[in-house]
Amino acid sequence: MSSPNEPQLMALQCPQCGAALKPLAETYVICQYCGASLILNRPVEAATQNAVSPQTPAGQAPVTAVRGMRLKQFVYTDTQGTGLEMFRMLAPVGWRFQGGCRWLLNNPGMPAAISLQLGNPQGAEAFEILPNMNFTWNNNPMTRMMFPVGSRYFGAEVRPPMKVLEAFHQLVLPRYRGSMGSLQILNEELQPDLPRLVKSEAAVSGGWAEGAKMRIRYTAGNNQLDEELYGVVEVFRAPIASVFGPSEVIFWWVDYLFSFRTAAGHLDAAADLFSVMISSFRLNPHWYAAYKSIITYLAQAQIQHIHHIGQIGEIYARTGREMREQNLNDWYARKATYDRLATDRSRAIRDVDAFFDPHREEVVELPAGYGHAWANNLGEYILTEEASFNPNVESNQHWEEMEQK
Repeated sequence: MSSPNEPQLMALQCPQCGAALKPLAETYVICQYCGASLILNRPVEAATQNAVSPQTPAGQAPVTAVRGMRLKQFVYTDTQGTGLEMFRMLAPVGWRFQGGCRWLLNNPGMPAAISLQLGNPQGAEAFEILPNMNFTWNNNPMTRMMFPVGSRYFGAEVRPPMKVLEAFHQLVLPRYRGSMGSLQILNEELQPDLPRLVKSEAAVSGGWAEGAKMRIRYTAGNNQLDEELYGVVEVFRAPIASVFGPSEVIFWWVDYLFSFRTAAGHLDAAADLFSVMISSFRLNPHWYAAYKSIITYLAQAQIQHIHHIGQIGEIYARTGREMREQNLNDWYARKATYDRLATDRSRAIRDVDAFFDPHREEVVELPAGYGHAWANNLGEYILTEEASFNPNVESNQHWEEMEQK
């Protein structure tokens, strides 16, 4: 029996749609009618609440629902393989985790398969990461005779590359949502910025990458659900020489697959929550460096025939500190490259150029289009289109030409 001064869970109403909420004890709920994110406002002092709400019985204080989120840091550790933290992200308090990282040593190109879900145990809302798919293709007819479509070559499935929406229709939906009833596609569209946001390396390696999202509706059990799927197709090309003559081998992935799910009609209402979750996702660069080291080891040693998962720890130790540090340095180098590209794009939009001021020893942004810029020790700048112009001529000030960055 509760004490007289304990806040009581009375009839709650959603502040957005006015619907009655289930009298739950959780501190964070989602309205089952409109999908609004709500937190329960528990009073600090019963006396204060009684003064505000005279109808409240003496000694009791009401609990109300208000719009908001209550989040905590979720950290996932790769316990099966490296033992390192793999990623962390913000997730609602009370949501449950399922799945994880599974190591497949017979697939050296993608030995870690990630399949996980963070979901609301009191509702249909869930964030899910789906397993990546990796494929290979060769334009040599003899090779295709030996390894037809659907077979495995060095652990990868043999299949010609597809555009991203085609991959969604032919691969993602049949393999991951094929068992769902009454499946229908509500919307699909390309996401040109998605490869850049996930820092795809395909374009800078001579290949290409393409992102998309798809909204679907289906029935699971007695519930009708809406889900928005995101993913990227990455294609890498490499010329090779063989006994059959020169050819091209293609390695391609359907990866960065993740989705948001709610009850039908509630996806847009939960957009803010899911946006917070995905934007807070942080992959551990030390895990990624170890992962790349293990891929290198598996490819070089061709140990895809090893089936004992316990050997992952031994492989991780054998790859050596130097290799892991090199992969970690590569991570930060790529990050710096993408950061620089983002900065360059921002400057292009704002119509400015960057120059290094030798007097202040820092980069300054000046109006674009002139090509030449000079700085003096008074903090003054001169911009000109004339390459032969030199402000030091007939001047008692010290000007230095600035290097464009």
